[in-house]
Parts: sequence; C-alpha cells; structure tokens
Amino acid sequence: ALPAAPGPHRARATAAFLSLAGTVVWHSDPQRFARLYEALWRLDRGEDALHPADPQAVRLNAMAQAVRRDMHKMKAFVRFRELQGAGARRRFAAWFEPDHHSLEPTAPFFARRFGDMDWSIATPALTVRCVDGALDYAQGGAPPDLPSGAGGDASEALWEVYFANIFNPARIKLNAMRAHMPKKYWRNLPETKLIPEMLADAEARVQRMHEAGASTPRRGAAAISTRYRAAQTPPEPPADLAAARLDAQSCTRCDLCGPATQTVWGEGPPDARLMVVGEQPGDEEDRAGRPFIGPAGTLLRASLAEAGLDPRDLWLTNAVKHFKFRRSGKRRLHQNPTRGEIEHCRWWLGLEVKLIKPRVIIALGASAAFALTGDKSPLGPRRGTVEQSADGTPVLITWHPAFALRSEAEAAARIRAEMVDDLRAAAARAA
Repeated sequence: ALPAAPGPHRARATAAFLSLAGTVVWHSDPQRFARLYEALWRLDRGEDALHPADPQAVRLNAMAQAVRRDMHKMKAFVRFRELQGAGARRRFAAWFEPDHHSLEPTAPFFARRFGDMDWSIATPALTVRCVDGALDYAQGGAPPDLPSGAGGDASEALWEVYFANIFNPARIKLNAMRAHMPKKYWRNLPETKLIPEMLADAEARVQRMHEAGASTPRRGAAAISTRYRAAQTPPEPPADLAAARLDAQSCTRCDLCGPATQTVWGEGPPDARLMVVGEQPGDEEDRAGRPFIGPAGTLLRASLAEAGLDPRDLWLTNAVKHFKFRRSGKRRLHQNPTRGEIEHCRWWLGLEVKLIKPRVIIALGASAAFALTGDKSPLGPRRGTVEQSADGTPVLITWHPAFALRSEAEAAARIRAEMVDDLRAAAARAA
C-alpha cells in the first residue's frame, strides 16, 4: 500500500540502505527495484528492514554479494585481444558474458588500470568503449570478431606460454580450480585450451620432478637453512604497554596499514579493571590517533557516565587498530573489517588483555565479540550475556554505540538504554 498522505513523499533512507541499493541495482533479477522499494518503504515506516536476520535483508545482501562476485570474475577473466590500428595509442577489445549487469560498475576499474590504451568490452547486453580515458556505452549484441591464437594476437601466445610455465602439476585440485575459474568462462580464455593436455601429462610431470630432485644437499645448504630458520623465529612480544604501543605503530600484519593514517592504540590506566573493546577506529580517531573520540565515542562516553563509570578509569581500545574505509569524493566512509583482518589484529588485542589483566571485558558489537571469543553468531541473542575470551576473562557483550546512531529515534533510545544496563552489569561484575 502507498502512503496515505497526498502529494510527493520524501522517504527516509539510511546510508547502509543507499550503499546496499547501489550494488543490488546491478543484479539481473527483474524484481530488484521492487524489492529495494519494499525495503525503503519499510525503513520509512520505522521498521528495521536491514536487520541481518530479516528475510528481505538476507535476500538483498545475497543479491549484492552475487553482483560483487560477478564484478570480481569480470576483473579476473576478461582477456583483451589487440586490434590493428594506425594511431599512436594501441587498441584492444574483449568479449565477456557476465551473469548480472556488471559491466557498467566495473568499467571504471579497467579505465584506471589501462589508461595508456584504448579498449572496448562487449557483452550481450552492453558494450563499453574507452577512448583517451573517456568511457562511452552502447547496446550489446553478438560476440565481435576478435584476433586469437598464434596467427592473431601475439600477446595471447605470450600469455599461453606464461600460463603453461606457472602450472604446477603437483598442486592440482580440480574442484578448487573450477570454483575459481568456472567452465562458463573457459571458451573466452586463451589459456584454458592448454588445460586438458596439461592435466593428461600431470602425473608424468610430477614423476619427472621427483626424479630431477637433488638427492644430497648442496655445499653450504646447512648454513643457509640455519640462517633462514633464525630469521623466521618470531621476536619476543613487548614486555609492557609502552613497548607494545611503539611496536604497533609499525604493524603490517594486514593491508589496512597502507591507507590508514596511523595505528590507533588503546588508552587508559595499565591496571584497569574494565576493558572496553570496539570494532575499529573511525575517521576522527584515525586522524588524531586516539580511540573513541568521534560520534560513536561521544555516545559511548555519555553512556558510561550514565552507568556511573568514568572513561578515564577504563582501558578503551578496538579489535582492529587501523581505520578501514572507502573514499567518496573527499569523504572517507567506514567499511566493516573482514574476518581475516580481525584475526590478523587479534594478536595485538590478546597482548593488551595479557598486559592489563582486566577483570571484565566489554565487547561493543559483533566484530569485537568475534575477536574476543572466536564466535561469529548473531549479536542479538547474545547481547547482555557473559562469555569468555581465549584466556578465560569474562566478556560481556553489548551493542556498539554506532548501532544506536544509525537507528531511528525510538529504536536508538531502546538500544542506548540496553547498552547502559549492560555497562552497569559489567561494572558490578568487575567490582
């Protein structure tokens, strides 16, 4: 049913919905716009239509994931063939058959990657051309007539030689290969025509590799191996928080260290009874190098005061020490860390727990709960409960203050009240 009020209605949409919709619109499902409209209508009515357990949200997130996977396949499996031309810039063309409308959102990637050449990618639904860095779109159609093989594109022959030489017959896993390189793409990949022959010869190649292997170590190999093992021995962990903070500034355990301004280490008294763990630093925290000073941190500090706690008596930190973001113009928009990024940073969090020895840890949100307990179960049923960290420290799980900031007024008030109750419970347990 449409809103009862006459005239146009300005719907209220969250940033999370706009981000999700920006991906779902490229899905091939003819009902994608209707599904997005239904979610927007529910959000406008105050419903939590994007809750992870909501069936509609599950469907929309699955559609977005399918689009992202399709875009990744396009980046991995598009193969350009060089065209003849008399101009100063080289010209290339490719044919690809995506499952979704992935060409338009992926085209800027190719424009950035191949800025020194003119190129086109044709698909059944759409064709994109890039000339002198400018993108132009036209109707799709049948596969174009592209040069191939030894008599056509010389770079294709070079690619085949490269693929044949990196093929390792001792590491063949057919199911994994088909999962990462589905057979639907094989007909457009020059290297795949080599696969049957290489698979047929794989067993013999493995045998030849064994026969060619050295039977005795070369002179000096023992000394080299000793130095190598010494280099691989992990260094001693920092002995105190000051040394840990210094070491963390040069952390390169994951790729987040590159875009971020700096490592944001925890702060507070070294003998704090309570430790508060969030997800990751935000934009303001990344610039200042201090945790919980942005909007979510302001709400957290106000909630702590309401619960009778002084933030200066607590150790405040995050599960991930670097700010993960994507750029939108001049803005840096928050992105959730992946499971791998959380696990890479878990070493630092474990070190903080070991050095501070808190009586109770408060986990704000799902990422912090996973980092501390290893459990990725949904947060809702666990909120307000006490679990254990790897070393046995009690972990009280509650909402992240950012969840309240993203919610409508009525829901935000409930979330904050529950968070304050949980903070009081943690304080009582620590005392």
